[in-house]
Amino acid sequence: MNKRIFIRLAATALLVLHWSPSLVAAQDLHPFADTSRLVSIGGSLTEIIYALGKEDRLVARDQTASYPPEVRELPDVGYMRQLAPEGVLSVSPSALLVLEGSGPPEALEVLASAGVEYQSVPESYSAEGVLTKIRAVGQALGVDDEAASFAAQVEQQFADLAAHTDTIETSSRVLFILSTEGGKIQASGTGTAADGIIKLAGAVNAITEYSGYKALTEEAILAAAPDAIVMMDRGGDHGASDADLLANPAIALTPAGQNKAIHRMDGAYLLGFGPRTAQAAAELADRLASRTH
Repeated sequence: MNKRIFIRLAATALLVLHWSPSLVAAQDLHPFADTSRLVSIGGSLTEIIYALGKEDRLVARDQTASYPPEVRELPDVGYMRQLAPEGVLSVSPSALLVLEGSGPPEALEVLASAGVEYQSVPESYSAEGVLTKIRAVGQALGVDDEAASFAAQVEQQFADLAAHTDTIETSSRVLFILSTEGGKIQASGTGTAADGIIKLAGAVNAITEYSGYKALTEEAILAAAPDAIVMMDRGGDHGASDADLLANPAIALTPAGQNKAIHRMDGAYLLGFGPRTAQAAAELADRLASRTH
């Protein structure tokens, strides 16, 4: 560990014990005192900063930031939910903008006590949630007017999306599969980003019996009777092939399985709830309507 960072952390260790969590949450943000070395935690926030043309203030981002492509040239300070103070401090930030849910809280407490001002932007899986994020980023960066103008553009995109999905006569029942690790189908219930994008696309989540993500039994898959399956387009345990999915006897018997209606989209694009969400929801709606890959 860099000696300067170590000393900074050590000097603040006792202060952390008495730190107040009231520094974290905020619905209405205020301008940072200094955004000359800004670190953004949360891919959607980073996208908004680029959309506002303020990327020159960024000195680092977290692993969830993958768009626009040039963001990958910035230093990566780790995964948003597993931040390490020394990793963030290594880029000498003047301000830290984090998406709600970033952490762990202890790491954020250490950073605050080390003198890194930070603010939290609320997360919500809806059109209004995206607009709130844009306005909040504008507040934190002191560019309220530019953010308001951009939010108006995005709001129109959501209005166009709503007009498009209102023409859907029969909503598709969608099963969002997060992973198939160990042969278990981990699927989205309510209250998730997947649930939010399904609704925006004018479709119906086939799983409403629980919130969050859980493993489904074969009986539950059959009862859900999805017309389509949606997944993130990536490898590893999240990247089961069509053949793997259709080898599951329950999935094979559903309308989605019989019609091979399986759709994959980039995870950050599909579930990020950032500036591209209206576009992603419209694309998903079109795919569901076509019932093609």
